[in-house]
This record gives sequence, structure tokens and C-alpha cells, in this order.
Amino acid sequence: MAANTGKLLGKTIFITGASRGIGKAIALKAAQDGANIVIAAKTAEPHPKLPGTIYTAAKEVEAAGGKCLPCIVDIRYEDSVVKAVEEAVAKFGGIDILVNNASAISLTGTAETPMKKYDLMNGINARGTYLCSRVCLPHLKKGNNPHILNLSPPLNLNPLWFKGHVAYTMAKYGMSMCVLGMAEEFKADGIAVNALWPRTAILTAAMEMLGGGSGVASQCRKVDIISDAAYLMLCKDSRSYTGNFAIDDEVLAEAGVTDMDQYSCVPGSQLLPDFFLDAASSYVGQGKIGQQEPKTAAPPSGGSVTQTFQMIKAMINKDLVESVNGIFQFQLTGADAGSWYLDLKTGEGGAGKGEAPNGSQCTMTLDSGDFSKMFAGQLNATNAFMSGKLKIKGDMAMAMKLEKLMSKTRAKL
Repeated sequence: MAANTGKLLGKTIFITGASRGIGKAIALKAAQDGANIVIAAKTAEPHPKLPGTIYTAAKEVEAAGGKCLPCIVDIRYEDSVVKAVEEAVAKFGGIDILVNNASAISLTGTAETPMKKYDLMNGINARGTYLCSRVCLPHLKKGNNPHILNLSPPLNLNPLWFKGHVAYTMAKYGMSMCVLGMAEEFKADGIAVNALWPRTAILTAAMEMLGGGSGVASQCRKVDIISDAAYLMLCKDSRSYTGNFAIDDEVLAEAGVTDMDQYSCVPGSQLLPDFFLDAASSYVGQGKIGQQEPKTAAPPSGGSVTQTFQMIKAMINKDLVESVNGIFQFQLTGADAGSWYLDLKTGEGGAGKGEAPNGSQCTMTLDSGDFSKMFAGQLNATNAFMSGKLKIKGDMAMAMKLEKLMSKTRAKL
């Protein structure tokens, strides 16, 4: 873990989306130094599926040693942001650091993304980041070692990161383009503008919901790796450290942290790579990144697609249907070509050959041999997708939920 140094003592940090998850983790890390934290988020009342409100987060911040101002803020609206910034300045005397963490996600293709969802993602991610940066700017100019930190990825024009979720990629890259432009624009004012992105999936309540339950934890790192990396970045000299698109484990490795496995939810497990990073070649430390396929025995022999579906069908139960709540279509090519469906949404569920009777939310196209390998644990699904062996059309978040089912079939194949 990156040790606290006290460098953020008395600093005022405005963090969007800090009622839970990564935003709250960054707030708590800074609070240990005695920082003033402004929690700018929408959740004033408990969410039916996600834990935490701005008020419960504020109590945790104060218990950790910081001072806190919880503000109900919808960063899509200028008056909401202006009001929160004015309250923060009135209470703490200024703003030294802005963390643009709030984000919305929908891993859906163009046809499956209605304009309401498009507007939500771009309104929060790109526009909200720009808006918060603009409103905080006059105060950051007066700040002590001022920083803007966006939780956004390096700009990567590989079409792979666009084709399955154009709207989401545009929205996240909007945050990254703010870094690219504002770092140069604010350089003369001594305001650092940087981006931070995780190497692997990070376990948050939202990720558990997206990934289909607690089974996803074994493929994730803890939020601590982000909060530790963010802390190190925010303590750097703002005039010399700006315009960086940083990756969490690289920031930590540069600071002398060598044991990355300490951040794994399940130490030693294979980790799920996050989006927008093509390879893990620059990864330093322990923990296995999922792009490296495990060495296993030879794939099952002929007829394995039928056998796999028979096994899947036998394992379908009410709990599985309720946890996944999706319908999948498989278009298989190669030696055992054909169409198959998996219904984990309708009634008690079902699986079989042909088109899904009730339509599908997600279509996966791949070679039949690769399909068998994937369900047998001999081909990592993320690696298959990133290398082009697996093509996904429709709801990508739904595709991620299949990992829970695949982990069960591997024990039987």
C-alpha cells in the first residue's frame, strides 16, 4: 500500500460521484491526511441496488480524519455544479483539487443505445467533466499545488474499443480529451491536469451488478489500487507533473511498490483486463492479467458443442435465471457450425439449437472450437474478444455475466 505522507493536509478536494466506489475510496485516502472533502453526487437517498449516500460517505470521511461537505449535485446541470462549488468555497475557503470521477456506462452497440442513454453518458462523462473543470477553474488558479484528475483512459484509436459501444467510448474519450487540451491550456497557471485508469477491472458494487454477482470478485482488484495511485499523483508538483495518462499499477511501481498481488481481491487469481488497454506488456509486479491464456490440456474432442450445451442446460436453475436475466445467441463457425441459444431470462430458462424463441439481447460469433475452449477454461473470454476471435453484438454488459456460468461448466468438462 502507498503510505500517507500528510501532503494533502488542509487541501480542499472536490470529488464527483464520491458517494461510493472509486470516488469514495479516493476521498477516504485523502481524508487520512486531514483533507477537506467535498462529496458531489446525486445519491441523497439509499439506492435500491447500490450501497451508500453522500451522507454515509461523509461520515466515513470524517471518521478517517478529514472534514467533509456532502452536496447533492447532478453534474449535467450548470446551476447544480455552481451551487456546490460556491458552498465548498464558503465552507473551506477555496478548492485545490478536482477529481472528475462521476461516470455513466452502457456497453451497447449503436442500434441498442437510445438517444436518452447516449445523452446520459455524454452529459455526465464528457460534458460533466468539462463543466466541473470550468466552474472550479477560478478557484484552482488560487489553489495550493492545484490538480485536476480525470478517471478516464488513454486515447486509443484501435477500432476494437469503438465497435461494440461507440457511445460509451465517445463519452469516456471526451473526458480524456479534456486532459489533453486542458493540461496545455492551464500549464501557465500551474494547474496539473492528468488522467488515471485501471489496468484491470476494479471491484465496486456497480461492477458486481454489471458482472452478474459476487463471482466476478476473483477477477478484480480492490479500489485501494486506484485510491493509492490517485493519492500519489495528487501529491506531485502540479507545475512539473501534468498531461499524463497514467495506469494505476505503473504509478505505484514508479513509487517503489512491487507487490501488486496485495490489491487482488483473490491473491494469485487471473485478472480481467479493463477496457481501452490493448496489452499488458508494460505491467510491472505480481498478479496474472487475463490476456495471457492459461496452459491447459488439449480441447475436448468432436461433438463438444452439443455436450457443452447439454451440460449448460442441466445446470440452469431459478437462481441462475434471476442472476443473469438475459438471452444469448451463439453463431458458431468452423467444424461444428450452427446457431445455438441460451435463455437465462424467460420462465425457468432454456438452451438449445436454433434461434432464441424470445429474441436475444446479445449475439456472440466465434469458431466452434474456440467456443468449446472458452467454456472449458482453455480460452479466456476477454482475450478472445480483444484478439478478434469472439465478436459480440448487443449488450456487452450482459456478455460479461456469462463468466459466472462458464466457471461452473469448467468444473464439469
